[in-house]
Parts: sequence; structure tokens; C-alpha cells
Amino acid sequence: MPWRWMLAYVAATFFAFPQPLGDTFVLDLGLVLAPAAPALLLVALRGLTPSRALKVGFVAGWLAHAALLHWAYVVTVVYGHAPVVVGLLAPFGMSLYVAPFIAGFAWVAALLAQRGLANPFLLAAAWTTFEWLRSWVLTGFTWGGLGYAWHESSLLPLAAGGGVYALTFGAALVGALVASRGRGARWAGGVAIALHVGLLGLLALPRITRHYVYELYDPLPSERLIVVAALQGNIDQGRKWDSRAFEETLLAYEDLTRRAAADGAQLIAWPETAVPAPLAYPDLHDRIASLAREVRTPLIVGAVGLDFDAQGRPTAHYDSAFLFSHEGVLLDRYDKTHLVPFGEYLPLRPLLGRFVKALATGSISSDVSEGDRVRAIDVPLADGTTIRVGVPICYELILPDLVRRFAADGAQLLVGITNDAWYGRTGSPYQFLAMTAMRSAETGLPGVRAANTGVSAVIHSDGRLQSQTRIFERDLVYGAVAVSSAPVRRTFYTRHGDLFAHLCTAATVLASFVALIRGRKKS
Repeated sequence: MPWRWMLAYVAATFFAFPQPLGDTFVLDLGLVLAPAAPALLLVALRGLTPSRALKVGFVAGWLAHAALLHWAYVVTVVYGHAPVVVGLLAPFGMSLYVAPFIAGFAWVAALLAQRGLANPFLLAAAWTTFEWLRSWVLTGFTWGGLGYAWHESSLLPLAAGGGVYALTFGAALVGALVASRGRGARWAGGVAIALHVGLLGLLALPRITRHYVYELYDPLPSERLIVVAALQGNIDQGRKWDSRAFEETLLAYEDLTRRAAADGAQLIAWPETAVPAPLAYPDLHDRIASLAREVRTPLIVGAVGLDFDAQGRPTAHYDSAFLFSHEGVLLDRYDKTHLVPFGEYLPLRPLLGRFVKALATGSISSDVSEGDRVRAIDVPLADGTTIRVGVPICYELILPDLVRRFAADGAQLLVGITNDAWYGRTGSPYQFLAMTAMRSAETGLPGVRAANTGVSAVIHSDGRLQSQTRIFERDLVYGAVAVSSAPVRRTFYTRHGDLFAHLCTAATVLASFVALIRGRKKS
């Protein structure tokens, strides 16, 4: 019976990602359990027909990701004010999106095994294929992708070449090798050891790594240090949109801004919708502009953006990031382009509008509008220089290709702004931080993460954390990041995107086709 192995897979998937134990300790077993999850699932599938494997894979994926997405209860009930029964069902509903992809992998794995083609490398390619597919099918949802469990792995630099999918492939390959060894394939353990030694040897040679991962320039791009700060106002989500808390919110961020500037910050980032109102209001705009002039530091401020018609009436509202110069001039506004389904807009509103409301009831009474395109913005610093910054907003940070487009547009720094108060004291803020750090590892760009209640962080260009805050504390975090001057260094992933995942997909399709042909010939 595969059930005990399937339940072990569920547990391994859950604990492969950061989970808090109390207020200070975070359990992170991803280095070990990332490969264990596919290994356990493959053992559960052993001997099953493809159709049976499809069902087992679906149930396993459904349960595993429902457990991982337990924070949906907090989002829906605590802050979305939905009935408790909705909160209990929400994780299972969300995991229904992921389950078909796990089921698809299970079907392919069983098919290849049935035809004698279950090579560990092909199994790893298949796992990577289905993980990549869920990054864009129905707008995409990559939460709980296997590669993120290796966010602290020594193999993290591979993300600069193949994105998070290179780490997914590595973890799945080790898992498939372990599962093969369990079947009596004595060579599997030796191959796994050789593979690790080879990869670590490659990464130990920075010149070779740079040659294949980074585009070469002559001369190499120079770097300079920029002191950046991320503010964490710690405004409770239940009070965030309460007009009675408005002044307290602004005073908190004004105080943090002055502290950051006094500590030498050259660029200061406020979280997503840190200002819980449209900056189109003249008094509010002038207040933020005055603060920027006072501290002589450019500010990136999360707030509501509005469009107006010829009569001055609002026609659309956005989840936006506003750029104020050190002279207090509003220079630019980036509008979030990839919205959260059921959170910021309601899919098929004419059909579903009678039954479901968007969860962000505190901020919207209708759908948030999409920005026109992903683009970087130019930020003039007080010293007279300018840097180009990508400002992914919240949900955009979980989508590798979308953040890659900021880098492709010339960004030298990523400033991610988000509001993780929705998730409460669950593993979600820590898992989201790992995904944000992965975007820096992929693009080779340093990052700053400003989160309302945390975790806020400064991230090195290789994805390692430089400094971070604790959640649910009013605080700020700052650090000096190395920013490349023109020509901007671009990673292989920035230039070529999901090419590695595409190759895995091609291999999976070809292997599946050969397996099906073999089956027909035998019949």
C-alpha cells in the first residue's frame, strides 16, 4: 500500500520549507527534506499503473500543499472575515491548483517505469517540467516549489544559470537517485556522490562559473556600494485601513524614515500600501514630498495609485510604488502588473461575483487594475548619481520570469515591497523571504525587501541574506549593497529566461512519447 509513503511525502513537503517554532526559532530542514519529498513519492508510486499513479499523485499533492498553505486560514478568516468553515476549506481549495501538476508528474513517472525508462535524470526533468508549468498556467502559483527548499544550499549559484528550476532539478535528481537505490540499483548512490562532488567542484572555480553564468564584458563592470534601508511599520492588518489608525501609521513611517536617513541610508523603501490611501490627495502627497526633502533621501513608497478621466473622476486604482526624489519631487510610479486572484481581483466576476468577494475588502470594493508592463525606474541619488531599480510588488516576487524582466530592463537593484501581515505568525513570511532571495540569486542583483510586519531584509546579489528583521516588530533594516555600474552584469538566467526548464520539458515530452510508442508496440 502506498499510503504510508504518501503520508511521509506530505510530512517531508511540509517540513522542507521554513516553519516557525515560537517567536524566535524557525525550523528549516530543506537541505535534507527537499530530495526526500520526491524520493518518498516515487517509492509510493512503485509498481503502480499510470492511471493509479495519477490518482495517488493527485491526493498526495493535494494533502501536502494543503498542509503547506495552512496560512490561508489566517488570510480568509482572521483578516478576510470569512466564516470559519471557509478558512478550513481554503488551503484545500488552493492546493487543488497544485495537485494536478503533482499528479501529472506521477503519471509520467509511472509510465516511464512501466516502459523501463525511469532514468533518474528523466524523472528529475519531469518534476522540473511540472513545477515550471505551474509558474504560468492560469496566471501561475509557484508557492512550495521544490527548488525554494534549497534556498540555503551551496548550490544556490546554479540559479543564476537555470533559475530556481536548476535547484528543483538537483533536489529531484538526488531524490530519484535515492529512490532508485532503494530498488536495488547499486550504482545510484555512487552517481549521487559523484554528482555532488562535481557540482561543488564547479562552484569552487569562480572563473569557470563566471564564464558560463555571467555574460563577459571587457572590462568587467565596476561596482559601488549603496546604503539602502527597508522600513517595517508593523501595522496590524485589522487596523491598517481603519481611518482612526491613519495618523499613527504615517507617524510610524515618518519616524522610521528619519532614523534610516540619520544612519546614512541613500535610498529608503516603504512596504506595499504603507500609506493606506491614494497619494493623489494633495495634502498627503505634500506630506510625503516634504519628508523626502527634509531627509534629503529618495523614497520608494507603497500606496494606492489612481487614474482619472477628463473630469477628474477616478477611473482605476492600482497597487503602486511611488518614487519621490531627495528634493521631494514625485518622479515616477510603478503599478503592479500581476495581481492576486481572489485577493485583488475576482476571476470571471460576472459569473462568480454573486458568490465570492475579493479578500482585500479593507482596501478595495472592486477589482484592482493591472499596470501596463514590467519596467525598471531610474532613481537619482543625492550624490548626483542615478541607479536603475526594479520594484516587484508582493505577488510578483513569486514569479521568476516576471522579476527577470526587471533585470532585463536594466535594473541594478531589486526593491521588493510587500504586506505579509495577512499571513500572521505562520511559515508564510519566511517562505516568502526565501522566494524573494531566490530572485536575487537568479538575476545576480542585490535586493531589499520591505514588509509591513516582516520579514524585511537586505539580500546579497547571490541570494544570501545580509540582514533581516524579526516579524511583528516595528523596526528597520539597512545595509550596503554592491551595485554594478553600466554595463550592467547580467546572468545567464536574465538573458535566456527559463531555457533550462524548456529543455527539461522537451526531454519529458520526448521520453513520454517514446514510452507511449513502446507500449503500443508491445500491445
